[in-house]
Amino acid sequence: MTTPGAASTALLTDHYELTMIQAALQSGAANRSSVFELFARRLPEGRRYGVVAGTGRFLDALEKFRFTDAELEGLKSRGVVDDTTINWLANYRFAGDIWGYAEGETYFPGSPLLIVESTFAEGVVLETVALSIFNHDSAIASAASRMTGVADGRPCIEMGSRRTHEESAVASARAAYIAGFATTSNLEAGRRYGVPTTGTAAHSFTLLHDDERAAFQAQIDSLGVGTTLLVDTYDVPEAVRTAVELAGPDLGGVRLDSGDLLVQAREVRAQLDELGATNTKIVVTSDLDEYAIAALQAGPVDAYGVGTQLVTGSGAPTAGMVYKLVAREDGDGTMVGVAKASKNKTSIGGRKYALRRIDSHGRAEAEVIGIGERPTNDGNDRELLVPLVRGGEILDRPTLDSARTRHSSSVAELPRKAKQLSRGEAVIPTVYLDEQP
Repeated sequence: MTTPGAASTALLTDHYELTMIQAALQSGAANRSSVFELFARRLPEGRRYGVVAGTGRFLDALEKFRFTDAELEGLKSRGVVDDTTINWLANYRFAGDIWGYAEGETYFPGSPLLIVESTFAEGVVLETVALSIFNHDSAIASAASRMTGVADGRPCIEMGSRRTHEESAVASARAAYIAGFATTSNLEAGRRYGVPTTGTAAHSFTLLHDDERAAFQAQIDSLGVGTTLLVDTYDVPEAVRTAVELAGPDLGGVRLDSGDLLVQAREVRAQLDELGATNTKIVVTSDLDEYAIAALQAGPVDAYGVGTQLVTGSGAPTAGMVYKLVAREDGDGTMVGVAKASKNKTSIGGRKYALRRIDSHGRAEAEVIGIGERPTNDGNDRELLVPLVRGGEILDRPTLDSARTRHSSSVAELPRKAKQLSRGEAVIPTVYLDEQP
């Protein structure tokens, strides 16, 4: 059964977004030209950089941000806003401009990740949907980047679907792929976004059969000798012997999901080599995070399956981003910077421009933010803001492959200490240029 209005994203918002519009319509300020900015005041504690993810999903949500009869009737029946506001929402179509960091780009405290130029009413209503997407997806991508960074080329498999909300699972698989994960177990992420999927069998498959041998034989008969067999249901050495006996030296892989994974991986590698299965891969799973992966790098592990810690951001489930009004039209028609100045939550007013300062060796050395005008590019610096929407029309959507490539190149240009897991400050400073008159 289809839920009325399910195709619309307009109610993925907070009540106060609409009551602000109602009050602004009454005061006459709703149509004032405005600039909103999405940014993070700080990185999660100890993190060296963040990764932008969710841009493509946000653009999809923007395209569906329409108040249909179903949404309007619901708002009216619950008395959320008055008739004047209902009529305004019925005609809502975002007609402004949006700029943003390319999906997959690294970011730092104060980076203007999304800039929305529109009327106040058009822009403010996008606050919640933008934040919910970018805060979630960027948190997952940032954690995934730390994991793929320490994995150092060994494939990481996203397999956290059972540890989060079903739609969060799909978004997490997408974000993880952007940050370098090789595959996902989530089939909807494969269908919706084209993320490569993989999977074989769980312990229940082994327990279903009369013995381990029968389970292994059934899996090999169905999936071929290149499959990966789960060998820790009962006795690992015995399972490895049985696996190679049945599949031969061309057995694709074995998976370890419990115990001391580093010790077991070394023992299993030696056993596989002794049995002639020198090309059989060892995949490890079991509540891994970036620290566990770093420790396992000392062993003969060929791939990592990561679940819970990835889809919960490995200790930082939100990127801590905010969406603030930073400039608005004054009474005489000029644009003026505005900013919140309360304790511990200060903002910097004015329309921002950003570039990544690159040194003569091709390494990033600063995030340079211009206020009111673009910072001067000394020749090899990178402009960070790209046009996403112009006059309400969505421009080229970022592809998953382009975002994945952007992530790889962006991380590669950071100072080497960016991959350190020890707690520290952002790997490059954020520098604000003086505001222009």
